[in-house]
Amino acid sequence: MDAFLDAAIAEAEKGRAAGGIPIGSVLVIDGRIVGRGHNQRVQRGSATLHAEMGCLENAGRLTAADYARATLYSTLSPCDMCSGAAQLYGIPKIVVLDDARRVDVMERFVRERPELCGENIGE
Repeated sequence: MDAFLDAAIAEAEKGRAAGGIPIGSVLVIDGRIVGRGHNQRVQRGSATLHAEMGCLENAGRLTAADYARATLYSTLSPCDMCSGAAQLYGIPKIVVLDDARRVDVMERFVRERPELCGENIGE
């Protein structure tokens, strides 16, 4: 098991439990989680509060050198906005692993909340 993916999945479950879209993310620098986030578009009525954006926000202000050593973990492939933020800050690596727990969380969400599925990506 990957402890960082575990943390991202825990964030996704937190979002799902709050009635939102179950996507989670963590930012790791030097083997330590410095930011966590889950999608809060539904809960906060936000157009941009994807898991990765929340994670970056929760990490706070970091230096360019910090971002250059960072890895962003996500439970779903980041959209253009989130990938662009990672590129803007120079985060060299994004990890999205094919994990059965991650797939299960999204499959349950699709069954339970089909009206929200396309909303997260602007459909």
